[in-house]
Amino acid sequence: MIRFSFRQSMVAGFLVIALLLGWAAVRSWLLLEHFVDQSQRASEQALQLSTATQELAERSVELERSARQFMVLKEPTLLARFDENLALSMNAVARLENIAGGGLGALPEAWRQSVTEIGRKLRESDRHDDLLPALGELGRVNTELDHQGRRWIDARNAAILSELDHNRVRLASLVGATVSGAFFVALAMGWWLSRPIRTLERSIERLGKSLFDEPVVVQGPADLRQVGRRLDWLRQRLGELEADREQTLRHVSHELKTPLTALREGIALLEEEVVGALDGSQREVVEILQHNVMALQRQIESLLRLNAISFEARRLRPQSVRLRQLLDDVVQARELQIQARRLTVLSEAPTAVRRLDGEKLQIVLDNLLSNAIDFSPPDGVIRLSATLNDDHLAFSCADQGPGVAPEDVERIFRPFVQGSRKSLEPRQGSGVGLSIVRELVEAMGGRVWHEPANEAGKGSVFRIEIPCEQEL
Repeated sequence: MIRFSFRQSMVAGFLVIALLLGWAAVRSWLLLEHFVDQSQRASEQALQLSTATQELAERSVELERSARQFMVLKEPTLLARFDENLALSMNAVARLENIAGGGLGALPEAWRQSVTEIGRKLRESDRHDDLLPALGELGRVNTELDHQGRRWIDARNAAILSELDHNRVRLASLVGATVSGAFFVALAMGWWLSRPIRTLERSIERLGKSLFDEPVVVQGPADLRQVGRRLDWLRQRLGELEADREQTLRHVSHELKTPLTALREGIALLEEEVVGALDGSQREVVEILQHNVMALQRQIESLLRLNAISFEARRLRPQSVRLRQLLDDVVQARELQIQARRLTVLSEAPTAVRRLDGEKLQIVLDNLLSNAIDFSPPDGVIRLSATLNDDHLAFSCADQGPGVAPEDVERIFRPFVQGSRKSLEPRQGSGVGLSIVRELVEAMGGRVWHEPANEAGKGSVFRIEIPCEQEL
């Protein structure tokens, strides 16, 4: 089976459209040429008919004059002149018949009979009165020939105009059919070419979301089919890499946690003096070991958590979210820490409902609130708010802590980076909270940034802006 490429399909479609439009143009040109030719022929015939009619009328006058003169003078030269004019008039009548065909009816024959009768009476009768009826009949026939010739010319012009009107309707139908055909071909070509492109777009979007379960099957031109096969190979390869990455992380986690567990148990035995009493310096070494082992374990857990969040960030699950309820749930989850630090959290949000990934947004706000709790002084106030701005949703979390140093504003969003200004209470964090916030916010198509709460640089305000859809 022959497979056309994208370029060949485009060229074929354009050629079909060009042929359709070209055929319509040629047909229009031929019809126009036919009308021009008919108009020219009709004009020439009308001119020839008028000339022949006028010549016949002049010859008839000459015939009548010669006949009358002969009847009076009886000179043979006058009869010869009559015969000469008669021959010329017969030629004029023949031309009239040749031009108009049967359009003049029996008038040419009637004219011949009239002049024949005049000639016979000139030779057979000596009376002038016998010639008058024949001459009158000749004049009447000449007048009828002139009128009939004009009617024939008018009828010919009317026929040409009628044919022109008919051809105009045919031409309009032809142009309409051609344009419709070209439009249909353009639609068919657009559908034929856009369908595989939409499939490629959906497949690329699924790959971007780390969805590797659906094969990439592209229908259409041969080269786009080839692109689809290569994209499916890429899907399989990415799926294998993702599986290898997850397996490697599980192995690393297992291989690290096993010796860490043994270290923690050994340090616990030393701390409990199971193997013997410890002096002051030995206990200090044990405490250092205990602290570093716990820090290493937190780093490993944070690394695994960051990896899991990065993977899930690409899988958005929009759902109906009540903004006020969302903020209340975030604050309630941290209620024990808030009470322990004697803090006041003021939350403010509209009652609107929007389509968002509520789970990821709750993780983002929980991380911001957790940081604000850690850095807020006792009896401090934290403000958590949400506002709607057209099709965007803005969140802010403001605290009264020491703030962020100017040189740390960009660094704090990197993994495992903590600011130089320390919290008032000891923290157990590993520095991945804000990197998780930025990862999830950017996955939702938004942005996050930091602002100082006041001009002195004290306090922090973290702001988030994400697009959202109104609930129908």
